[in-house]
Amino acid sequence: MSRPVFTVHTTDTTSDAGRQIMATVQRKQGHVPTAVALLAESPELLKGFFAATAAFESTDLDPVAREVVVLTVATRNECHLCVAMHTATLTGLGGTPELIEALRSERTLPEPRLEALRRFTLAVLHHRGATPDDELDDFLAAGWRPRHALDVVLGVGAYTISTFANRLVAAPVDPPLAAYAWEPAA
Repeated sequence: MSRPVFTVHTTDTTSDAGRQIMATVQRKQGHVPTAVALLAESPELLKGFFAATAAFESTDLDPVAREVVVLTVATRNECHLCVAMHTATLTGLGGTPELIEALRSERTLPEPRLEALRRFTLAVLHHRGATPDDELDDFLAAGWRPRHALDVVLGVGAYTISTFANRLVAAPVDPPLAAYAWEPAA
């Protein structure tokens, strides 16, 4: 069985719902990323992803902490596009080169509280939410609250959608993100 071919949609080739989403992205970003054009095949997927990420962005986690969650999910799920995109975002937030490189190479983070967040995110992924008590205890001992544990679950869910969809359609890294390109470790 051959792999399905996904269309890089334009506003002329997508559905009315897809056209609306692409127009919104165009207004906000100044262009339509290839990943969005590919995922416009399912406007419902895009709507769901954008709603989930908007909710995640409104959580009690600060922007750097949210990017730690996203990059942890992206590297774990080996989504080269998400890693590039969120490396750019974390760089723009003032993330240190040491933090960024540790996240991209799946190594211990230089800041203990963020490392506890990264480890807890991995535990949520590994245990499919049923994290052992000791892993939750370690997360809370690092200064995070129970609400943050649930915020992590929201981030994992939102970015599982993105990483899986981008991998399914083989979404490329667009030229503006080429400087942040990433490949999983061998």
